[in-house]
Amino acid sequence: MRFFVVCPGGLEGALTQELNTIASMPAAKALGQWLIDPAPTSPTGGVGLAAPLAGAMVLNLHARIASRVLLQLAEASYRQEDDLYRLTRGLAWEDWFSAQQTLRVDVTAHRSPLKSLNFATLRIKDAIVDRLREVSGERPNIDTAFPQVRVQAHLSATQLTVYLDTSGEALFKRGWRDEKGDAPLKENLAAGILTLTGWQAGQTLFDPMCGSGTFLIEAAQIALQVPAGAMRAGLYERQGKATPKPSRLAYRPLVNAADGFGFQRLKPFMVQTELQHWENICLAALAQMAEGQQRFPTAQSLCISGSDINEQLVNMCKGNWQRAHLPGMPLVRQVDALVSKPPAIASESSGEPLMLLNPPYGERLAIQGGRGENSENRDDRDEVHAYYEANTETGRQGAKRSSRESLKALQAEAELDPQFALFLQQFGQHLKDDFGGWEVFILTTDMALPGQLRIKESRRTPLFNGPLECRLFRFKMNPK
Repeated sequence: MRFFVVCPGGLEGALTQELNTIASMPAAKALGQWLIDPAPTSPTGGVGLAAPLAGAMVLNLHARIASRVLLQLAEASYRQEDDLYRLTRGLAWEDWFSAQQTLRVDVTAHRSPLKSLNFATLRIKDAIVDRLREVSGERPNIDTAFPQVRVQAHLSATQLTVYLDTSGEALFKRGWRDEKGDAPLKENLAAGILTLTGWQAGQTLFDPMCGSGTFLIEAAQIALQVPAGAMRAGLYERQGKATPKPSRLAYRPLVNAADGFGFQRLKPFMVQTELQHWENICLAALAQMAEGQQRFPTAQSLCISGSDINEQLVNMCKGNWQRAHLPGMPLVRQVDALVSKPPAIASESSGEPLMLLNPPYGERLAIQGGRGENSENRDDRDEVHAYYEANTETGRQGAKRSSRESLKALQAEAELDPQFALFLQQFGQHLKDDFGGWEVFILTTDMALPGQLRIKESRRTPLFNGPLECRLFRFKMNPK
């Protein structure tokens, strides 16, 4: 089978590395042969590969950097909307799902000659519905919010590619986050950044602006060998742990085992052979988790810590840590980043100590109030972000011009904010004075950040945080 694994822009190389690691796992090898495409030389929003059908199970469970795992059903040339209808209606959709299941169709495009993406989506949806009605006498209902089956199509200048989404809800939704708001730093982006830094389990990691704890929790799960999809797979229940409940601040349910993955609602994955594959994959993952828990039995032993000036976010981080079933309580405390000190655990870990942070950007920094209530929470239903995400899920089409202009204005506001600039200048001096010998990585939309900090970067990596173009800057702090 042919798959396309979607990821945030700029992380294609890191994703390729991760996919090769996953393909070498015994549970993956036992399924058959895997062939990972070479890492693309330019941003494509994902990586292609060939693998057995059950490879979708392994990928959805273990891929931390992935946003979605798309299973390719067909690829053919087209010229007009009627071609889309004819080609899509010719596929045996009844072999994959039934008319009783709800459906959503999304279409992306890059240099397509068609004038209306909405009309193209409608024609593809009609083709699927008409095919199922012809075969079964019934038509599926459309559900754009919580569909049971998702179909993704991509239009290039001449080619139509049709995919089935095997993930369901986006894979960055691990299930542990307190859903007071949608963090702009998604979990899969955090995991990819950890890969880019070269951080290894047991190495000191400190985030002085930890917010709700995305970097810390992703790192802890990596160290403990907890699969990204552990919660959806019901692995914690198999260990006898209770399903985490949403806090009173939650405005929508957490993703959990009841939601599962998209492939669990597709007919080919429901046969006994594939169900046995899924059981074997889960048992292997549980064995890995047991090894990780034995190596790092306490929060102290993980050498992962953080702080934030905002007490509410510190409490949220602690709640997220517990919902993620991580050991003990996280080593986080309320303190201004300008007076934070290297954690004591730095002397107990292996390798160089590493600082990783994502400063607040795109809104005014209030020194006394810390991050604003929404600085860690930019709603993904916002029109600008929703358009971009809906049309770049496979990384192949940019946002509308108006969206770009809005985002550039947002970035310009962050760059010109004098209070934020003063904070960065003070923080740069603080790094020089108190974090000598550390490696410091900062994700930001401010391309002039090194000048603001008055520290020369040793590397800059272009990344996309949703629609926002960012840079991951690396700074090597000289020992004192």
